[in-house]
Amino acid sequence: MLPSLSTPRRFGHGSLKSLLMCCTAMLPAAAVAQESYRLDDVTLEAEGSHSGASDAQSVVATGIDSGGKFSGDLLDIAASVSVVTSKEIKQRNADTVEEVLNYTAGASTDSYGADDRYDYFTLRGFTAHTYRDGLMIGKNFGGFREQPFAYERVEVFKGANSATFGISDPGGSVNYVTKKPRDEKFGEVYTQIGSFNTQEVGLDFGDKLNDDGTLSYRLTGLLRNGELEYPFSENDELFIMGGLTWRPSDATELTLVIDHVDMDYVPGSGGFPVGYDFDRSSAFYGEPDYNYRGAERTSVSLMADHNFGNGLKFSGNLRYVDREDDFGYAYVNGTTGTTVNRAFFQSAGTTKALIADAHLTYDTVIGGVKSKTVAGVEFSQSETTDHRDWGSAPSVNLNNPVPTGAPTSVADYADEDTDTDSHAVYVQQELNWSDKTILSFGLRHDWIDITKQNNLKNTTTQNDISETTGRIGLTYKITPEVSLYGSYAQSVVPAGAGVDPERGDQIEFGTKWRPAGTNALFSASVYQLSKTNISRTNPVTNMSEPIGEVRVRGLDLEAKAEFGAYDVTAAYSFLDGEIVENGTSGNVGNTPALVSSHIASIWGSRTWENVGRGDLTAGVGLRFNGGYYFADSNTSGETGSFFVVDAAVSYDVTKQTTLSASVTNLFDEKHVAYGGAYANFYSPGREVQVRLTHSW
Repeated sequence: MLPSLSTPRRFGHGSLKSLLMCCTAMLPAAAVAQESYRLDDVTLEAEGSHSGASDAQSVVATGIDSGGKFSGDLLDIAASVSVVTSKEIKQRNADTVEEVLNYTAGASTDSYGADDRYDYFTLRGFTAHTYRDGLMIGKNFGGFREQPFAYERVEVFKGANSATFGISDPGGSVNYVTKKPRDEKFGEVYTQIGSFNTQEVGLDFGDKLNDDGTLSYRLTGLLRNGELEYPFSENDELFIMGGLTWRPSDATELTLVIDHVDMDYVPGSGGFPVGYDFDRSSAFYGEPDYNYRGAERTSVSLMADHNFGNGLKFSGNLRYVDREDDFGYAYVNGTTGTTVNRAFFQSAGTTKALIADAHLTYDTVIGGVKSKTVAGVEFSQSETTDHRDWGSAPSVNLNNPVPTGAPTSVADYADEDTDTDSHAVYVQQELNWSDKTILSFGLRHDWIDITKQNNLKNTTTQNDISETTGRIGLTYKITPEVSLYGSYAQSVVPAGAGVDPERGDQIEFGTKWRPAGTNALFSASVYQLSKTNISRTNPVTNMSEPIGEVRVRGLDLEAKAEFGAYDVTAAYSFLDGEIVENGTSGNVGNTPALVSSHIASIWGSRTWENVGRGDLTAGVGLRFNGGYYFADSNTSGETGSFFVVDAAVSYDVTKQTTLSASVTNLFDEKHVAYGGAYANFYSPGREVQVRLTHSW
């Protein structure tokens, strides 16, 4: 059995708000009292490495280093990769992962509207798997809502990546890079107020602990008390993360990071009756006494690097996670005349997981050809429990929904315990001829053992999966600033116990351009990807079974640039999705659910220097979505196309103190993000935030 970690006690609403108000009152005074320090000028590093300081200073990343497995200059990598740096996250004041990805090519967000329990987003038409420092977290759908303030950057890998990361869908993967201690003194504190009675304070600071700089620390955290745009909602969070880094020599680094997140997050209202247009802030068809969502997670991460010299390096990451969550809603379940039918749904789950990766990297030159070899092993073990209840609820009147109270009990729908044990071996090779032609390829083999106990039926199902995935890519640099590439990659996802894995592949061709003398990166790619053995639940047997194949052909265009006083991020994606095979359901030839044909975005900002006391920066963003169907049948409703405008402005009150404001969905655009059958869920409305930040 995996061990449990003790976690801090949950704050009650009264104590949380009192502490928050106290901190809000104290922070500005404390900030002014801080000694003045300015960050050193940033130096961009070309070999895929990055520092927290560089990510904080530029929206343009030069390279990646995702846990050491997949690294290098972005211009050299035979794949489509987008990096959202901490500067871009802060510039837009993106406080959810969906907001972080809103301006990324190939990414579609907010497709479930107000039912926002998870980080809902797709890449190239498929649900994405997420990773942290190269170690798998899992699917975003059904996962834990990540806190962007915990991460230095977010790396988005488009396409099949199983040979690199392991389990993943063919559309792509997202890797979160944890904030780690630096070998310098730095920090910031902020206080923020926003829409829906939201108040928040946060801090992120660190320094050396000894004179020789071998020990350094970092403390990051936030405390928020608030609501969301729906009645009886909550948006409370306690996040705290501490890191300690030991550098006994230039060749060795060991980092320990412990973080804890505790959320009371009730985002939705259980939906709205189909065929009407309700006010999001007043209409409510759920149950005030049965409207909750709690999530708590503690993680312990250990990251080690050692350079043996002569081109040989070791890297290893280990993480333990202890998570639990619960949820209860009264959902709208159809309408008959003026009678709104409802259903109670509740769930509770736990996860205890241990995952580790260790690999060696060897750089050498063979016959004038640069060679990089990565060979490693990975193992993981997880134990999960999943209990779900579903049952009918009393109906309410469409025009006067009077609450009927929480249920005394709800019928059991599912009660499962799942144990998953996996291990893998992988090797990757890169050959570089004169920094002009770069050939890379990789192979990975995964052994995954899944045991699922159905406690309602008292049955056990097992699945032993043994899968090999590969990738190959070729990059040719026309000039040092322009590269062309082509690649082929495979993916695999275990669909569950007793079901064949879902398999995918992708072929892609693209180009990247980094104009000489500028801080900019432009990229374009075309691709075809497919996924087979897609699993769905058979309504007759209530068992999962493979039913078919989905194919997506597409185009991605992306630009990130800093030209003098201007920062620009722009993206466009075209997706041609088609259900190629779908059992006997009759959906062959249809567009897969939630896949948009056109997604476009642009964010631009300008800085005016020395306006009064300091610099003034203003930015505006435009997002377009061509719309999508709610179901594979293409007959139960669709969103239609929509535009959303975001904006932000900041002013340096002093060299180290900044007052900023941001607005998402400036004109309060509204559409049905998901629904069409039993209930509608609206898109997020306008949200305003004002923040005072002091940094040193």
